[in-house]
Amino acid sequence: MSIRQLAFYSLVASALAGQSLAPPTANPAPPPPAAPAAAAAVSAIKLGKVTVSGSFRTRQEAWDWFQPDSGDPSYLYSGNLFRVTFSQSFESWDWQVELAVPFLLGLPNNAVAPGAQGQLGLGANYFLANDRNRNSAMLFPKQAFLQFKARGAAHRVKVGRFEFMDGSELAPKNATLAALKRDRINMRLIGHFGWAHVGRSFDGVHYSYTKPSGNFTFVGAIPTRGVFQTDGWGETNSAFGYASFTKPWGKGRHNADTRVFAIHYHDWRQVLKTDNRPVLLRQADMANIRVASFGGHSLHALETKPGTVDVLVWGLGQTGRWGRLDHRACALALEAGFQPRIAKRLKPWVRGGFFRGSGDGDPSDSVHRSFFQILPTPRPFARFPFFNLMNNQDLNAALILRPHAKVTVSSEFHALRLASSRDLWYLGGGVFQPWTFGYAGRATSGNRSLANLFDTSVEWRARRDVTLTGYIGYAQGKAVTEFIYPRGRDAKLGYLELMYRF
Repeated sequence: MSIRQLAFYSLVASALAGQSLAPPTANPAPPPPAAPAAAAAVSAIKLGKVTVSGSFRTRQEAWDWFQPDSGDPSYLYSGNLFRVTFSQSFESWDWQVELAVPFLLGLPNNAVAPGAQGQLGLGANYFLANDRNRNSAMLFPKQAFLQFKARGAAHRVKVGRFEFMDGSELAPKNATLAALKRDRINMRLIGHFGWAHVGRSFDGVHYSYTKPSGNFTFVGAIPTRGVFQTDGWGETNSAFGYASFTKPWGKGRHNADTRVFAIHYHDWRQVLKTDNRPVLLRQADMANIRVASFGGHSLHALETKPGTVDVLVWGLGQTGRWGRLDHRACALALEAGFQPRIAKRLKPWVRGGFFRGSGDGDPSDSVHRSFFQILPTPRPFARFPFFNLMNNQDLNAALILRPHAKVTVSSEFHALRLASSRDLWYLGGGVFQPWTFGYAGRATSGNRSLANLFDTSVEWRARRDVTLTGYIGYAQGKAVTEFIYPRGRDAKLGYLELMYRF
């Protein structure tokens, strides 16, 4: 075992011995299908007629990034988020105010390498986004909105600051579809980045109309600062409009769910864009980004004698302007799964799939063809977040086991290649401050093979108000990472989390 490997496993062992744990999002979702409910809902706290609720999440992350020529890729730090919500509900309207206090402890101060090697994991992102402070904290309003309801709450209008996840407009009644939507559809394009220790919110208006035949949703909003920056007060000089129609259908308990959507994104910041053009051309292009996305998804679950079969299709096309360039891009995801009626104590669910987000094959022409992921939460689709869905080709498989009502074990494999060898290896999840583009890209010297990712997570819903999660991921680097990090092309990530809800 190398010194570098020993250091990494020592960091994980330190976290296991004396640190705490937490689930992947600030607002935890229900357990996967076929697993009984973990526990009853947490009892509400009342201050007069006002309901008080909240959560505290702490995560200890041990990073061992690809080996740079200089800087320290192996480190441990603590990310923590306290949220408290005050709300009140009436027949025709509601109000809610939620305050958040993220605090980061022991961020690495030597995890940035010069040139293409760049930031060595998310610890470096937090350090740079918070004025190079190793410890950072801030109090800010995470949500603050009024919601008006009409016709038995079929019409809802939310105005103010709120969280939003594209794809979450209508929760399927079918348990398999609900889990697929939560884990494989929601937040591919717009999300609150809840896995990060700050997250993002949106300032604007959210309208929805729900009836048995489906749901219509419109959102017009400006993303707030946050994600890696603990100061979540301000805005970002960008905005989006979102419209969707979601229809549950099929026999029985609605065993199909289909959505169509359109998104217009406008970014008017005067910042350097991340794309595959030479730097001098990018420096000369400070024109706005205007990208329109049109797409949809369809989920299906079929009960058969051997077990439950599921199919997922998601895709989109994009058009618009990328600064001075025309923008033309696309993305497609195809997945299928099977929950056999065997090994009932483990309740296995086997899944596999393929994703492709287009890349740009010609940096010298007038068209930008890289799929733009807009404002996602990247983590559900990249559990070890050293990549995102842009210029990405991902052949993946997963095995989910539910050996106990309170325990879920999930293992994944991803064979990652770039869609275009002339485009970049992209990382990041979109705008989070006005002066930073939000996506990073590394040149690949014509290589396509990025890495094989092997990972496992274990979630234990210990009590109705406590969830414990552990994760470990190993990235077996290929030609792309070897070109950029010749001293060590592999990387590892381990973390432990605790979520307490009240």
